[in-house]
Order: sequence, then structure tokens, then C-alpha cells
Amino acid sequence: MMMWPIACLVVLTIAFVATWGLRRYALASKLIDIPNARSSHVTPTPRGGGVAIVLTFSASLAWMLSSGLISSSWGGALLGAGLAVALLGFLDDHGHIAARWRLLGHFSAAVFILVLTGGFPPLEILGVTLELGWIGHIFAVFFLVWMLNLYNFMDGIDGIASVEAIGTCAGAALLYWLTGHAQFAGVPLMLAFAVGGFLIWNFPPARIFMGDAGSGFLGLIIAALAIQASWVESSLFWSWLILLGVFIVDASFTLMRRVARGEKIYEAHRSHAYQYASRRFGRHLPVTIAVLVINTLWLLPLAVAVALHWIDGFGGVLVAYAPLLVLAVFYKAGSTETV
Repeated sequence: MMMWPIACLVVLTIAFVATWGLRRYALASKLIDIPNARSSHVTPTPRGGGVAIVLTFSASLAWMLSSGLISSSWGGALLGAGLAVALLGFLDDHGHIAARWRLLGHFSAAVFILVLTGGFPPLEILGVTLELGWIGHIFAVFFLVWMLNLYNFMDGIDGIASVEAIGTCAGAALLYWLTGHAQFAGVPLMLAFAVGGFLIWNFPPARIFMGDAGSGFLGLIIAALAIQASWVESSLFWSWLILLGVFIVDASFTLMRRVARGEKIYEAHRSHAYQYASRRFGRHLPVTIAVLVINTLWLLPLAVAVALHWIDGFGGVLVAYAPLLVLAVFYKAGSTETV
């Protein structure tokens, strides 16, 4: 058992040092995010620090694979698809890649994960176990691709994407321990500490941004871990959806309103609820801290209640999302930008 605290400390340290190195590289190569009319920042800042998360977590995955701490199918799926998406994001960070080619790469990565891991399992909804078959697999593909892009969309202010990943993964590790599935806690725990090393540099005011390589990687891996949880217990999949509530509600509600107005969904904008909130407060820190508080005091207890079968999973998601939807409406998520 002593290996896990040591492994977490090693991952945290390596991610911290790697982010420092990437910041120096970004400054030297002028890989700088220059603020524009669509930005939530006013200061030119190095980007691409999320590569530290990719490299550190991938190394920890390789260690877990070699130690037999994760199955070869899931380990290979996470490594292969994750690195492919990170490479695509890295190339896009250094030079624009057309949206259609990025999307093709995203769908290919999603299919790769599902082929290696068996797709999407039967799901329990309101006490009834549904054999979803191909509908479930298709849902899983779109869920993976949406979460990948959602994470990119939500990585718009200092620290928010890192705090969301840490809260979700640490919460999931706790759920596995509480439900007697501690053997599955290692992967989300390693991801949480890898992101933690980066967050030291990304916490408001950020000294380096994550970039598409890191955000896309995080979105895909977190979505894949949610699907893995559904193979363990259906209730755990619902719990993962609850833990991800802040990002899912804000991004999905914003997207639906923009689509309803006929806007191009791949165009940059700053109409998410968290972006409006950061402009209202005049800085990023209060919003990032608010996400941490919501995740810890509202979403985590509900996720625990679902995982322990105290409440139904689908019902738990509805309860968890209701106030988040109110917040999205209050902060005008998806509305035409006026500020």
C-alpha cells in the first residue's frame, strides 16, 4: 500500500518539473497565447503546458501496465488513443489543423478505445437494466468525442480545467474505495496528481496555459474512465456524470443555444457561463474556486449517494444538474455576447 503515496508524490513532482520545462520551451519558441476579442485573458501567456500532464500520466500508465495494475486492453486503449489525440492537439497548437481533420482524429480515437475495451455495457436506468447494443456503442462514441471537445471549450480561464479534472478524478478514486473496487482507483488517482503538478503553474494568475494537447487528452481520458466505470457498476457511471456536472451542463447548454441561433459551433467564442461569470467578477480566481466548492460540497456527496445505491443514478444526475442549469441560465450561457 505504501507504493501509492510514493507514486502520487513522484507523479506530482515530475508533472511540476515538466511544466516548468515546457514553459521555458514555450517562451523560447514564442509559443504564446496573444489575447484577442474572443479571449478571457489580457496578458500574453505561454501555452502548451498540458503536454506535461500527457507525458507524466502516460508514463504512470506504462508503469501500471508493466506492474499488472491495469488490464492490457484498457491500458493500451488509454495510451494509444490519448497520445494520438494529444499529438493532434500539439500540432494544432503549433499550426492550425482544419476542424474536419481534427474531428476525424477524435472519432477514430473514440472507436479505437471502444474496440479494444468491448464498447458500452448494459446500463441500469430507474432500476431497469437495458441491453443497449449498438445504440449503446454509438452513444459511447459520441460521448467520448463530446467530452474531448467539451474539455477544450471549457479550458478558457486560469485553473478551471485543472480543478475540474482533479475534483472528478479524486472523487472517483474515493468512490471506488467506498464501493469495494479500490483496484480501479489507481488510474484516476495518477491523473489527478499529474494535473496537480501542472495546476501549480496554471492556478490564477496562470503562468502557462494547458493548450489543446492537454485539454483534449484530459477530456478523452476522463470520458474513457467513465465508460470503464460503467463496466464495473452502472451506478458508478452515473456518479462520474454527476462529478462532471459543471462542465457538462455549461458546455452542453451553451452549445444548444448557439446551435439554435444558427452559429458555427467550431468558431471561437466566450459565451460560456463560466466566462460571463469571470467577466462579472473581473478576475478568474473566484470562478475557479466556485467550481471547486460546487464539486466538493454539492456534486461529490450526490455521487457518493448514487455509488452506494442510496438514490437512483439517473435521478441523482437530474438532482445534481438542476441547480447547475439555473446557474447557466443566470450567467446567460450561450447568449449573444455583449461584453
